[in-house]
Amino acid sequence: MVYVNAREAAKNALKYAFDAREGESIVIFCDAEKMKVGEAFVGGSQDLGMDAKLVSLRTALNIFRRDIPQEIMEFLTFRRPMIYVNLLRGIREETPFRIKLIQLETGDHKTRLGHCPGVTEDMLTNGALALTGAEHRQLQGLAENLIERLKQAVRIEIGNPAGTAVSLSVKGRPFFTDTKFNWASMKWMNLPTGEVCVAPVEDSLEGSVVCDLAIGGIGPIASPVRLDVKHGEVREVVSDDVEVTRKVKDSLDTDANAKIVGEFALGINSKARLVEEFLEAEKMLGTVHIAFGNNADFPGGKNPSGNHMDFMISRPTVRMVNESGSGAEILTNGVFPRS
Repeated sequence: MVYVNAREAAKNALKYAFDAREGESIVIFCDAEKMKVGEAFVGGSQDLGMDAKLVSLRTALNIFRRDIPQEIMEFLTFRRPMIYVNLLRGIREETPFRIKLIQLETGDHKTRLGHCPGVTEDMLTNGALALTGAEHRQLQGLAENLIERLKQAVRIEIGNPAGTAVSLSVKGRPFFTDTKFNWASMKWMNLPTGEVCVAPVEDSLEGSVVCDLAIGGIGPIASPVRLDVKHGEVREVVSDDVEVTRKVKDSLDTDANAKIVGEFALGINSKARLVEEFLEAEKMLGTVHIAFGNNADFPGGKNPSGNHMDFMISRPTVRMVNESGSGAEILTNGVFPRS
C-alpha cells in the first residue's frame, strides 16, 4: 500500500509540477540506496504513459563524488530525454558534484529537470511530496499570489526572534517559484516543491543572519549559527556548536564566491516538516532561508560558485520595500497575512 501511495505521489509531481505528458521520455538517475523512490518514479511515469529509464548509481560510505560517473554520460550526450529526475543522497560534500550534473543536464535549455538531493520514500507517503493534484494546484495558487505581491519590491528586510536582522536588494531580480515548471525560463526545479525564491543582488546583503532551524547539507541544528554579512559576503561565522561551525566554514571556503549571497526564499508547503533532509525542511510553510553560493541559473543571478549552502530561519518577519520607499509585511512572525 505504501508503494502504491508513493507511486501516485510521484505521478502527481511529474504531472502537475513538470507538465509531464504521455509519450515523453524520462531518465531517472538514482543512487542505489534510493531505489524504492526510483521505482515509485518509474511507476508514476509509466502511469502517465511515459518512456522511463532508471539508471542506478553506485555510492560508498565516506567516498564523495566530484566527477560525473561514466555510466550516465551517454544519457547526458547522445540519449538525452525530455525530463531528468535526480534521486541522490544529499550530503554536503557532494554539492559540487551535483552542481556539475545540473549544468550538464540543463545546458541545452530544452530539458526539464527535477533535482532531489536527499529525497526519501517517506516524503512521498507522509511529507512534502505527498500531494494530491488539488493540493499541487493550491500550492501553485499561493505561489502565484505571493509573486504578484512581490512584483514591485526592490528591497527585502528580514528579522526573527533569534536575532536575524538583514536587508537585501532584489532590484531587477524577479521572484519565481518551484511549484510549476516555467517553460519560458526552462529553470530546473527541486522536488519536493514549495518555495518562492529570488537571486538577491550579490553585493547587497547587510546584517546578521541567525539560522536556528537547519542548514543545507547538515540538517536540523541544536545551536543557532550566526553569519555576519557585509556587502553580500559572509565575514564571520559564530556558533556554540564547534563541529557545525567547522562544516559551515569548510563549505563557505569552497571557492571565492561561496561566501557571496545567492538566494532568498520563502517556504510555502504546509506538508513540509523539519526533518533530517534539508530538501523538505526548507519548504516549511512560514519559514525563510538564505543561501550563499551559486545562483547562476536563477533569473538575474551572477554567482558562479561551485557550492550552494542554505540557512533556514524560524518565525521570520519579512517586509518588502518598493521604489518609493513604502511597502508591506509579506510574513509576520512566520504567518502569512490574509489577502
